[in-house]
Amino acid sequence: MIIDKKYCSSSYLMYRTIANHSYSFSEKLMPSFYQMPKEFDMIHDSLELEKSLKKSIEETCKAHKAAIALSGGIDSAILAKFMPKGSVAYTFKCVVPGIDVLDETPIAAAYAAECGLDHKVVEVYWEDFEKYSTELMKHKGTPIHSIEVQIYKASLIAKKEGHDMFIFGESSDLNYGGLSGLLSRDWTIGEFVDRYAYVKPYYALKDSVIVTQPITDCNKDGFVDVHKFDTGFFFVEAMGSYTNACSTAEIGLSTPYAKTRLATPLDLKRIRSGENKYLVRELFQRLYPGFPIPPKTPMPRPMDEWLANWEGPVRSEFWEHCTNGLSGDQKWLIWCLEHFFNVLDEI
Repeated sequence: MIIDKKYCSSSYLMYRTIANHSYSFSEKLMPSFYQMPKEFDMIHDSLELEKSLKKSIEETCKAHKAAIALSGGIDSAILAKFMPKGSVAYTFKCVVPGIDVLDETPIAAAYAAECGLDHKVVEVYWEDFEKYSTELMKHKGTPIHSIEVQIYKASLIAKKEGHDMFIFGESSDLNYGGLSGLLSRDWTIGEFVDRYAYVKPYYALKDSVIVTQPITDCNKDGFVDVHKFDTGFFFVEAMGSYTNACSTAEIGLSTPYAKTRLATPLDLKRIRSGENKYLVRELFQRLYPGFPIPPKTPMPRPMDEWLANWEGPVRSEFWEHCTNGLSGDQKWLIWCLEHFFNVLDEI
């Protein structure tokens, strides 16, 4: 393992992970990474996708006391259709006192009622991030993705209520063309680095490096093969957040979409004309006739509100005022990186 704080810090700000798995922030904590499955169910159409997802849910629920994380989106709604009647469905609700923020619970409740599930709401507060981040970082060996706190809190509740397996709809977007912004055009290497990087390291760190390898590995005649990037590097980074949160809580994780892969080339023409994730859409419309397809939203985490008054990092590694003008999600990455440095100092 190569110890390189500059590389790891820069990579985390750009990609929310250490891009090269041979590197570590410190010898005090070794990072853990999600391991790509060796085999997938190869999917040609929405009927094959339905068969694979249904089989996965049935096998999981037969072997475990499983609960499902149910959002307001179509991915988890599809999985909910295959859950046994009376199963518990948890929906995350972020709370900012005195401010209305995105709330997926009403539409998730409608899905749960349609499927005969016991719907429960997990309220998430900023105090949960302060409470749980350290444990999650120590378990992962790196700073974390903000969704890990919500998943961890819900996992603790699910485990306390007797469940030993948590089902999520993660990776549908990555596998089936749901990230229409990234797939909206052909990107040169440099353009995609600028488009994808969450925080450019030199904005925040006095000692930084630009990490391009995850993107240059997907070079195709000077342009980026975005679907290869999504189903490779991005897939591993995203799944690592779910596995870390659930394993820290000591509960099993099932992600049925992550066990599948599109067997045919992604139809970029359909995606760019507004029909993103077309196979998943077909399946949703077949299972939920009369239900509208909701707009795509990420897992709620109102960082703009939670970090509105944060004045930025104070450690010497960071430039003063480096969070000026940044979004809440960008501030989170810097907050989290500084917190991780403090954790390392205390070990």
